[in-house]
Amino acid sequence: MEIEFRSGNLRLDGYVAEPPAADASPPTLVLCHGYPSSTLGAAETNRSYPELADRIANEGWRVITFAFRGCGTSTGDFSLGGWLDDVLAVAAAALDHGPTMGVWLAGFGTGGGLCIAAAAKRPNIRGVAALGAPADFKDWANHPRRLLQHAREIGAIHHPDFPSSIDRWTRELHEVRPADAAALIPPRSMLVLHGSDDESVPSFDARVLSDAHGEAELRIVPGAAHDLRHDPRAVAILLGWLDRERHRGR
Repeated sequence: MEIEFRSGNLRLDGYVAEPPAADASPPTLVLCHGYPSSTLGAAETNRSYPELADRIANEGWRVITFAFRGCGTSTGDFSLGGWLDDVLAVAAAALDHGPTMGVWLAGFGTGGGLCIAAAAKRPNIRGVAALGAPADFKDWANHPRRLLQHAREIGAIHHPDFPSSIDRWTRELHEVRPADAAALIPPRSMLVLHGSDDESVPSFDARVLSDAHGEAELRIVPGAAHDLRHDPRAVAILLGWLDRERHRGR
Protein backbone atom coordinates (compact mmCIF):
# COMPACT_ATOMS: atom_id res chain seq x y z
CA MET A 1 0.00 0.00 0.00
CA GLU A 2 1.41 3.37 -1.00
CA ILE A 3 1.42 6.01 1.72
CA GLU A 4 2.83 9.46 2.43
CA PHE A 5 4.83 10.52 5.47
CA ARG A 6 5.73 13.97 6.71
CA SER A 7 9.23 15.00 7.73
CA GLY A 8 8.97 18.59 8.88
CA ASN A 9 7.36 20.42 5.99
CA LEU A 10 8.43 17.79 3.44
CA ARG A 11 6.46 14.92 1.93
CA LEU A 12 8.06 11.49 1.78
CA ASP A 13 6.59 8.83 -0.48
CA GLY A 14 6.31 5.50 1.29
CA TYR A 15 5.04 1.96 1.05
CA VAL A 16 3.59 -0.32 3.73
CA ALA A 17 3.52 -4.12 3.48
CA GLU A 18 1.35 -5.95 6.01
CA PRO A 19 1.97 -9.55 7.12
CA PRO A 20 -0.42 -12.03 5.47
CA ALA A 21 -1.40 -13.76 8.72
CA ALA A 22 -3.69 -11.98 11.15
CA ASP A 23 -1.68 -10.52 14.03
CA ALA A 24 -3.13 -7.95 16.36
CA SER A 25 0.29 -6.38 17.02
CA PRO A 26 2.95 -7.41 14.49
CA PRO A 27 6.52 -6.13 14.79
CA THR A 28 7.28 -3.20 12.51
CA LEU A 29 10.40 -2.74 10.41
CA VAL A 30 11.36 0.59 8.86
CA LEU A 31 13.45 -0.24 5.80
CA CYS A 32 15.82 2.44 4.46
CA HIS A 33 17.59 2.70 1.10
CA GLY A 34 21.10 3.97 0.59
CA TYR A 35 22.67 6.87 -1.26
CA PRO A 36 21.69 6.87 -4.95
CA SER A 37 24.04 5.25 -7.42
CA SER A 38 25.32 7.22 -10.40
CA THR A 39 23.73 4.62 -12.67
CA LEU A 40 20.15 4.77 -11.38
CA GLY A 41 20.05 8.31 -10.02
CA ALA A 42 17.95 9.61 -7.15
CA ALA A 43 14.60 9.23 -8.93
CA GLU A 44 14.94 5.42 -9.12
CA THR A 45 16.72 4.75 -5.83
CA ASN A 46 13.80 3.31 -3.87
CA ARG A 47 12.14 1.49 -6.78
CA SER A 48 13.05 -2.08 -5.70
CA TYR A 49 12.41 -1.71 -1.97
CA PRO A 50 8.65 -2.40 -1.97
CA GLU A 51 9.45 -5.86 -3.38
CA LEU A 52 11.87 -6.50 -0.52
CA ALA A 53 9.29 -5.12 1.93
CA ASP A 54 6.73 -7.64 0.64
CA ARG A 55 9.27 -10.44 1.06
CA ILE A 56 9.95 -9.51 4.69
CA ALA A 57 6.24 -9.00 5.41
CA ASN A 58 5.65 -12.63 4.44
CA GLU A 59 7.72 -13.54 7.51
CA GLY A 60 5.29 -11.84 9.88
CA TRP A 61 6.44 -8.22 9.85
CA ARG A 62 4.75 -4.96 9.01
CA VAL A 63 7.32 -3.27 6.80
CA ILE A 64 7.49 0.42 6.01
CA THR A 65 9.87 1.70 3.38
CA PHE A 66 10.14 5.20 1.94
CA ALA A 67 12.15 7.48 -0.30
CA PHE A 68 14.40 9.94 1.50
CA ARG A 69 14.05 13.63 0.73
CA GLY A 70 15.37 14.36 -2.75
CA CYS A 71 14.83 10.76 -3.88
CA GLY A 72 11.99 9.04 -5.71
CA THR A 73 9.16 11.55 -5.80
CA SER A 74 9.71 12.78 -2.24
CA THR A 75 10.14 16.51 -1.90
CA GLY A 76 13.21 18.31 -0.58
CA ASP A 77 16.94 18.10 -1.18
CA PHE A 78 19.64 15.77 0.11
CA SER A 79 21.48 16.55 3.31
CA LEU A 80 22.77 13.98 5.77
CA GLY A 81 21.09 15.64 8.73
CA GLY A 82 17.87 15.89 6.74
CA TRP A 83 17.99 12.19 5.95
CA LEU A 84 18.47 11.43 9.65
CA ASP A 85 15.40 13.55 10.38
CA ASP A 86 13.51 11.49 7.79
CA VAL A 87 14.37 8.19 9.52
CA LEU A 88 13.29 9.61 12.87
CA ALA A 89 10.04 10.95 11.41
CA VAL A 90 9.06 7.67 9.74
CA ALA A 91 10.02 5.64 12.82
CA ALA A 92 7.75 7.86 14.92
CA ALA A 93 4.93 7.56 12.38
CA ALA A 94 5.33 3.77 12.41
CA LEU A 95 4.15 3.71 16.01
CA ASP A 96 0.95 5.46 14.95
CA HIS A 97 0.30 3.32 11.90
CA GLY A 98 -1.34 0.55 13.90
CA PRO A 99 -0.86 -1.69 16.95
CA THR A 100 2.66 -3.08 16.97
CA MET A 101 4.93 -4.95 19.33
CA GLY A 102 7.69 -2.46 18.52
CA VAL A 103 9.74 -0.79 15.81
CA TRP A 104 13.04 -2.02 14.37
CA LEU A 105 15.21 -0.30 11.74
CA ALA A 106 17.12 -1.78 8.81
CA GLY A 107 19.08 0.12 6.22
CA PHE A 108 21.52 -0.31 3.36
CA GLY A 109 24.67 1.76 2.92
CA THR A 110 24.09 5.32 4.06
CA GLY A 111 20.61 4.29 5.18
CA GLY A 112 22.15 1.68 7.47
CA GLY A 113 24.47 4.21 9.06
CA LEU A 114 21.54 6.55 9.63
CA CYS A 115 19.48 3.75 11.19
CA ILE A 116 22.22 3.30 13.78
CA ALA A 117 22.31 7.06 14.42
CA ALA A 118 18.52 7.19 14.72
CA ALA A 119 18.39 4.27 17.18
CA ALA A 120 20.95 6.02 19.37
CA LYS A 121 18.58 8.99 19.58
CA ARG A 122 15.41 6.94 20.16
CA PRO A 123 15.62 4.34 22.98
CA ASN A 124 12.23 2.93 21.95
CA ILE A 125 13.76 1.48 18.76
CA ARG A 126 14.04 -2.23 19.50
CA GLY A 127 16.96 -3.15 17.25
CA VAL A 128 18.93 -2.25 14.13
CA ALA A 129 20.23 -4.06 11.05
CA ALA A 130 22.95 -2.21 9.13
CA LEU A 131 23.93 -3.65 5.73
CA GLY A 132 26.99 -2.25 3.97
CA ALA A 133 26.95 0.71 6.34
CA PRO A 134 29.85 3.13 6.87
CA ALA A 135 31.36 3.68 10.31
CA ASP A 136 31.53 7.41 9.57
CA PHE A 137 31.17 9.88 6.72
CA LYS A 138 34.70 11.28 6.78
CA ASP A 139 35.26 10.70 3.06
CA TRP A 140 32.26 12.90 2.30
CA ALA A 141 33.17 15.44 4.97
CA ASN A 142 36.68 15.83 3.55
CA HIS A 143 35.32 16.67 0.08
CA PRO A 144 31.93 18.33 0.65
CA ARG A 145 31.82 20.35 -2.58
CA ARG A 146 32.51 17.23 -4.61
CA LEU A 147 29.62 15.47 -2.83
CA LEU A 148 27.38 18.48 -3.34
CA GLN A 149 28.11 18.52 -7.07
CA HIS A 150 27.52 14.78 -7.32
CA ALA A 151 24.21 15.08 -5.47
CA ARG A 152 23.12 17.67 -8.03
CA GLU A 153 24.21 15.48 -10.93
CA ILE A 154 22.24 12.43 -9.76
CA GLY A 155 19.16 14.50 -8.95
CA ALA A 156 19.19 14.31 -5.14
CA ILE A 157 19.43 18.10 -4.94
CA HIS A 158 16.91 19.90 -7.11
CA HIS A 159 17.05 23.56 -6.11
CA PRO A 160 20.01 25.67 -7.27
CA ASP A 161 19.99 27.76 -4.07
CA PHE A 162 20.28 24.70 -1.80
CA PRO A 163 21.92 24.51 0.67
CA SER A 164 21.51 27.97 2.09
CA SER A 165 24.69 27.39 4.15
CA ILE A 166 27.40 25.11 2.77
CA ASP A 167 29.12 25.20 6.17
CA ARG A 168 26.06 23.89 8.00
CA TRP A 169 25.45 21.27 5.27
CA THR A 170 29.08 20.12 5.64
CA ARG A 171 28.97 20.11 9.43
CA GLU A 172 26.28 17.42 9.35
CA LEU A 173 28.74 15.13 7.53
CA HIS A 174 31.04 15.38 10.55
CA GLU A 175 28.32 15.18 13.20
CA VAL A 176 26.60 11.96 12.07
CA ARG A 177 28.94 9.22 13.28
CA PRO A 178 27.44 5.70 13.18
CA ALA A 179 30.36 4.16 15.09
CA ASP A 180 29.83 6.52 18.03
CA ALA A 181 26.09 5.93 17.87
CA ALA A 182 26.55 2.13 17.87
CA ALA A 183 28.05 2.32 21.34
CA LEU A 184 24.75 3.77 22.63
CA ILE A 185 22.53 0.98 21.31
CA PRO A 186 23.22 -1.91 23.76
CA PRO A 187 21.51 -3.80 25.29
CA ARG A 188 19.37 -3.58 22.14
CA SER A 189 20.48 -5.94 19.38
CA MET A 190 22.28 -5.01 16.20
CA LEU A 191 23.08 -6.94 13.03
CA VAL A 192 26.08 -5.72 11.04
CA LEU A 193 26.11 -7.31 7.59
CA HIS A 194 28.72 -6.53 4.94
CA GLY A 195 30.11 -7.85 1.68
CA SER A 196 33.77 -8.87 1.69
CA ASP A 197 34.19 -7.23 -1.74
CA ASP A 198 32.22 -4.06 -1.06
CA GLU A 199 33.56 -1.50 -3.52
CA SER A 200 31.98 1.51 -1.77
CA VAL A 201 32.43 0.88 1.96
CA PRO A 202 35.37 -1.27 3.18
CA SER A 203 34.38 -4.32 5.22
CA PHE A 204 36.66 -2.94 7.94
CA ASP A 205 33.87 -0.44 8.70
CA ALA A 206 31.63 -3.35 9.65
CA ARG A 207 34.16 -4.50 12.22
CA VAL A 208 34.41 -0.98 13.62
CA LEU A 209 30.62 -0.81 14.02
CA SER A 210 30.47 -4.28 15.56
CA ASP A 211 33.27 -3.51 18.02
CA ALA A 212 31.62 -0.22 18.99
CA HIS A 213 28.39 -2.02 19.85
CA GLY A 214 30.20 -4.80 21.67
CA GLU A 215 27.59 -7.52 21.19
CA ALA A 216 26.52 -7.08 17.57
CA GLU A 217 25.99 -10.02 15.24
CA LEU A 218 28.69 -9.48 12.60
CA ARG A 219 28.32 -11.30 9.28
CA ILE A 220 30.67 -10.83 6.32
CA VAL A 221 29.34 -12.34 3.08
CA PRO A 222 32.21 -13.77 0.99
CA GLY A 223 32.50 -12.23 -2.45
CA ALA A 224 29.51 -9.94 -1.97
CA ALA A 225 29.62 -6.34 -3.16
CA HIS A 226 27.87 -3.23 -1.85
CA ASP A 227 24.43 -3.88 -3.33
CA LEU A 228 23.41 -6.45 -0.73
CA ARG A 229 19.66 -6.22 -1.23
CA HIS A 230 20.06 -8.22 -4.44
CA ASP A 231 22.28 -10.87 -2.83
CA PRO A 232 20.13 -13.84 -1.71
CA ARG A 233 22.67 -14.79 0.96
CA ALA A 234 22.47 -11.35 2.55
CA VAL A 235 18.67 -11.34 2.41
CA ALA A 236 18.60 -14.79 4.03
CA ILE A 237 20.83 -13.57 6.87
CA LEU A 238 18.62 -10.52 7.38
CA LEU A 239 15.48 -12.67 7.44
CA GLY A 240 17.04 -15.02 9.96
CA TRP A 241 17.95 -12.15 12.27
CA LEU A 242 14.48 -10.66 11.94
CA ASP A 243 12.89 -14.00 12.77
CA ARG A 244 14.94 -14.25 15.96
CA GLU A 245 14.07 -10.66 16.84
CA ARG A 246 10.36 -11.28 16.27
CA HIS A 247 10.31 -14.24 18.64
CA ARG A 248 12.56 -12.57 21.20
CA GLY A 249 10.36 -9.48 21.23
CA ARG A 250 7.24 -11.33 22.28
